[in-house]
Amino acid sequence: MTSYIPRGGSELPPAPAEGEAFALSALSQNDITILAETFRLLGDPSRLRIMLCCMEGSTSVGEIADSLDLSQSLVSHHLRLLRGARLVKGIRRAKHIFYEVADQHVSQVLQDMASHIAEEHTDD
Repeated sequence: MTSYIPRGGSELPPAPAEGEAFALSALSQNDITILAETFRLLGDPSRLRIMLCCMEGSTSVGEIADSLDLSQSLVSHHLRLLRGARLVKGIRRAKHIFYEVADQHVSQVLQDMASHIAEEHTDD
């Protein structure tokens, strides 16, 4: 099993076998910093809206800008940050780049959090 080295440079422990939990306690301080930065990026409402748009399938900057009523330059700026964090990926088709969520992990986090906030709240 191989581990990957994120942009911060530290090596994460190998991914767990199916059915096993990821050992969050094994994260280094650098890994935690990268994780916090990833959540900070998602904390911006425009970037989060862009992520949700990209979850619907491959879409261009222009389509994202039109559907979210944002300028193309702002969408491009946010996509550059999201690509740098490996949250979205760009796929070139002829002269255009189409963006989509980078992988199933990213989609699952967003889906789980959306489900979490939709749950009925009970204060104990």
